[in-house]
Amino acid sequence: MAALTEAERKVLDWIAGERAAILDLIETLVNTDSGSFDKAGVDAAGARIRAFLSARGIATDTIANDTYGDGIRARVGEGGANSTILLMGHRDTVYQQGEAAKRPFRIADGRASGPGCCDMKAGVAMNAIVLAAFKELGPPGPLVALFTADEEIGSPSSRALIEQEARRARAVFNAEPGRPNGGVVTGRKGGAFMRIDVTGKAAHAGNNLADGISAIEEIARKIIDVQGLTDRERGVSLNVGTVAGGVVINMVAPSATAGVDMRYIQAADRDATLAKLEAIVAHGHLAGTRASLTIVGEFKPLVATPESKRLYDLYAGCTRDLGQTVREEFAGGCADSGFAASVGAPTICGVGPIGGRAHSPDEYLEIDSIVPRAQALALAIMRLG
Repeated sequence: MAALTEAERKVLDWIAGERAAILDLIETLVNTDSGSFDKAGVDAAGARIRAFLSARGIATDTIANDTYGDGIRARVGEGGANSTILLMGHRDTVYQQGEAAKRPFRIADGRASGPGCCDMKAGVAMNAIVLAAFKELGPPGPLVALFTADEEIGSPSSRALIEQEARRARAVFNAEPGRPNGGVVTGRKGGAFMRIDVTGKAAHAGNNLADGISAIEEIARKIIDVQGLTDRERGVSLNVGTVAGGVVINMVAPSATAGVDMRYIQAADRDATLAKLEAIVAHGHLAGTRASLTIVGEFKPLVATPESKRLYDLYAGCTRDLGQTVREEFAGGCADSGFAASVGAPTICGVGPIGGRAHSPDEYLEIDSIVPRAQALALAIMRLG
């Protein structure tokens, strides 16, 4: 174990003294609806973050977007190209408007609950307090933090900003929630969110059944074929998560749609599986139907490299010096960290406060992990120098 320097202890003690401020920010964010398609809500969460940073003397840039929430970038310290340390976090959630009112932030038995409490409003708050610590006490180098708007739907507006900042970074920490066992994510699957649309022909289901062509029947046959592409040994999975179609019960369905989630580990499997999927969509089981496939969102995989391994080892060493336990994990879930890694930036993910059961009413956050994880991140930043 390496002894902590006086400068390191000063930063770590300052963060510990801000526990109440972090909790207040997390509560404020959790109680602000910010579903990915709710631009007003996502921007409201962004305003809370900007106000928190502004009160601590940290300026922010706003990257305006007409469709999704605006991007927010904050910076502490100055430096040249390829010298920044990038902190990442998204403020959107998967929940619908009104969920915060139904399940507001609360703490019981050492755990917090509420929509987005661990995924990832606690991580966003952690990044904000780490920035504030270095603003107050002096950064070891230039820090940039992104508070993005649409990760839960594949970051259609944020990807370019993430890649731009990652190209300038020598290290990237993504504050997705830490795993329940204290794990940090060093590898993730890539994924694509897709939509299959099928067009058939309407007809009266009683009088003119033979005149109709059922889009629902066609898409049902395609769904079976799509699900059959799953190859668990290779880490390839296909899931049809949504289905809709038809107009009324006594009409042959003239249209139908299905949402498809594809996950993979290797880039070659992405291309090969997509080609098979395109062939399934192109093949008509019922004469007269038409079908199309649209990619509506896509994540890059987080692939470990020798550089990211060194970054993890540095971080893990910092946690040990703080008396914490950490392990590296591979995750089937996708995240923005894949975009950063894809442009060559050493990247680790899941360094946020510990929690679990994201995307469900049982989502929780371990309160006593918030300060230690913020301290571990700050120590890693200092030791990157």
